[in-house]
Amino acid sequence: MAENNCTQATEFSLTGFSENLVTQVTLFLMFLLTYLATILGNLGMIVLITASPQLHSPMYYFLGNLAFVDLCSSTVITPKVLVYFVSEKKGIAYAGCVAQVFIFDLFGITECFLLATMAYDRYVAICHPLVYPLVMSPKCCFQLVTGSYLMGLTNGIGQTISMSDLSFCSSSVINLFFCDISSLISLSTSNTTLSHNILRTLALFFGMSSGLVILVSYMAIISAILSIRSANGKRKAFSTCTSHLTTVSIFYGTSLFMYLKPSSDSSKEDKWAALFYTVVTPMLNPLIYSLRNKDVKEALRRLTKIKLSRML
Repeated sequence: MAENNCTQATEFSLTGFSENLVTQVTLFLMFLLTYLATILGNLGMIVLITASPQLHSPMYYFLGNLAFVDLCSSTVITPKVLVYFVSEKKGIAYAGCVAQVFIFDLFGITECFLLATMAYDRYVAICHPLVYPLVMSPKCCFQLVTGSYLMGLTNGIGQTISMSDLSFCSSSVINLFFCDISSLISLSTSNTTLSHNILRTLALFFGMSSGLVILVSYMAIISAILSIRSANGKRKAFSTCTSHLTTVSIFYGTSLFMYLKPSSDSSKEDKWAALFYTVVTPMLNPLIYSLRNKDVKEALRRLTKIKLSRML
């Protein structure tokens, strides 16, 4: 009865990190520089892959989509955080919060399946190199990427439906710097059974299915690499996977810590885990692939040389 008489929240307050002015200025600069690096890194990766014929292969097609997803997922969070630091009004409208939940969860699961697709690509390349061009055809690559986005869209819609069933009467303060569905469920004053079930079902289905593809792919890859007699051959085969393995470790490590940790952990840990997961990881991915990948570095050198020769 109290729930029926309550006034539904039309805006949420975000607590951020600190009210200290020096800390806020430091964090603003950190977020700004990280976001600029994310934009330059991921946009640069997309442009480089598009402009370099030697990178027109399945692996880099998937990487270009991963860069796009990282760019979008970062853009839905970081600009709002930057506004938070310079604005007196530390809040977000209900509609803006719904949009943030939808877009962030869409691209979050899309990234899971893109990483799984990239693991499958490496599996075919190393374990079945003779049929690689046939299996990873342009049509197949397009279907795999489209499927990843559709999985993300399904998750985004599911989480948005989950949020629409929630009521917020007693409090509208989110102890985080963005709208996260798990935080909103905890904040809700209504029956959260349906929302919890949707969250857990989607997380288990999408997380476990994409994670299983990665796990099985790398088990087969490791087995194939160990069967190679030449040490140089083993090193060469494994080097094609190191960038992807690093990206997978960072993405799944931070997301698992953020969502599977005990609820009794401190809010500071929640915020720093969320910061790394939502802001830092999208910046690191293009750095990982550009610093550890010879093809990317060579394509960048060629493209830079062509641009400079045209300018001169």
